[in-house]
Amino acid sequence: MKTIHILNGPNLNLLGRRQPDIYGHETLADVETACEKLAHSLGLSIVFRQSNHEGELVDWIHTAREEAVGIVMNPAAYTHTSVAILDALNAFEGPVMEVHISNVHKRESFRHHSYVSLRADGVIAGCGTEGYLLALRRLATLVAD
Repeated sequence: MKTIHILNGPNLNLLGRRQPDIYGHETLADVETACEKLAHSLGLSIVFRQSNHEGELVDWIHTAREEAVGIVMNPAAYTHTSVAILDALNAFEGPVMEVHISNVHKRESFRHHSYVSLRADGVIAGCGTEGYLLALRRLATLVAD
């Protein structure tokens, strides 16, 4: 079974409790459950992770090089700052989907730039947590034999 790594950046552990007017009321555990259910129906397995630490996210991207056929990534605040995450993603050979729960282009101007978008095969923003499911569906198409 093909594996997709779903990697989440800083503060997403607070999903459902932090700024619910922007990010909604679903928790990260809810997102993981929905992703597991969809992945199973698509014949995929997932590894779902969250970290508030840039280096740990970079390490997980390196691990994905050996274990995964694709990555769904919500880099959160690292979207706008992390060349290290971009460099790690550039070393990953499979497709990458970038996800943002909110529409980053309707928010503060510093959020309009994404280093991750320079590598991503697709970007989904402003669809709430459903964006993760849209990204999984797209990856399923991209990694199909």
